[in-house]
Amino acid sequence: MLNILSNRIYRHLLLAQVIALVGTGLLTVALGLLAFELAGADAGAVLGTALAIKMIAYVGVAPVASAFAERLPRRSMLVALDLLRAGVALFLPFVTEIWQIYVLIFVLQSASAAFTPTFQATIPDVLPDEKEYTQALSLSRLAYDLESVVSPMLAAALLTVISFHSLFAGTVFGFLGSAALVISVVLPSPKPSKPRGIYDRTTRGIRIYLATPRLRGLLAVNLAVASAGALVIVNTVVYVQAAFGLDQQAMAVALGAFGGGSMLAALALPRLLETFPDRAAMLGGATLLTAGTLAAAALPSYQWLIVLWFVLGLGYSMAQTPSGRLLRRSAHPEDRPAVFAAQFALSHACWLVAYPVAGWAGAVIGLPATAIILGLLAAAAIVIALAVWPVYDPEDVEHSHDNLPTDHPHLAEADRHRHAHAFVIDDLHTTWPMRG
Repeated sequence: MLNILSNRIYRHLLLAQVIALVGTGLLTVALGLLAFELAGADAGAVLGTALAIKMIAYVGVAPVASAFAERLPRRSMLVALDLLRAGVALFLPFVTEIWQIYVLIFVLQSASAAFTPTFQATIPDVLPDEKEYTQALSLSRLAYDLESVVSPMLAAALLTVISFHSLFAGTVFGFLGSAALVISVVLPSPKPSKPRGIYDRTTRGIRIYLATPRLRGLLAVNLAVASAGALVIVNTVVYVQAAFGLDQQAMAVALGAFGGGSMLAALALPRLLETFPDRAAMLGGATLLTAGTLAAAALPSYQWLIVLWFVLGLGYSMAQTPSGRLLRRSAHPEDRPAVFAAQFALSHACWLVAYPVAGWAGAVIGLPATAIILGLLAAAAIVIALAVWPVYDPEDVEHSHDNLPTDHPHLAEADRHRHAHAFVIDDLHTTWPMRG
């Protein structure tokens, strides 16, 4: 897997991602402490609102940002967004009012909503070989999982010698380091095939996404991932400290078990995907998530929670990591930023549904009933995925162009109007062919 690090461009981009993730992790810790300083016992409400603002920014801004991204050089855009994020983080230590947190978080997360899909869409252009790209996806998943473990530990160590306000400096340096690494390499920037209006560019990614069967299946898998993930992220502290009466260290171990399962699956996926198709691996992971979420309704002890969270981590990575392969297969290079932005927005819309269910239902009707509700939501998502994502999903699809003249360039090598090639939704292929 580490062979792909010999590619200088990818190596710099991966390191940029890791540094930015560590900075974001420090931001998460510092933001929680800042909220407590300003709001005291109401800090949870402040953070909940900030999380909702983050999701709204992700869902609303990503498609709009992608409309402008295709008109800008990718490297310049990514560096500018990193500098904007660093600038916002620079102001956070000086916040004195809660509303200021909300404004700065919206700006920062809006920049992230533009940065992340563009960054993700660049990787398949840097690593066009599917095997190498699969390895890159696994390394990216490992980076996210390691960040969730390393950043809190680093923050705890730093807080022994500095105030939490100084943690924001780590966030600033993280984004500045990311910008420096991105600017140190030359990135491919595929040009759009033709000029398009702002509405067309804004909605293009979502239209391609929803018109592609495998991506409709991916959207359903996203809902299963969010349902199970929300139970873990929102309610681990409730299970550990309220239900089992244990301390914060026990909660950290539980989250570590979830991250450990995810990392193990990420390491195994490149080889697994050489044997099993993406659909089987992702639906297998989603099924594991569903079963684990339902099982959480009857957790007898903390020890069983550790085992179950590890299993949920396995399913989480299996269901989520291969998604980049589906997106890469489903769009032309010039359309990839828009399609990755659509995935970014729609997947976070699933989290925007799952987070409130996990939090509010857990508080009102208890953890067992909440686990059942989320498990049933994940199960319904799997049923939808099975219905909309065909088992037979080849890259080359036979189709016809009855509306094109015989001398059209697209039909130059075709047998009359019917032919087969790698099929994606574009200007000449606006609907998916019916299976005969």
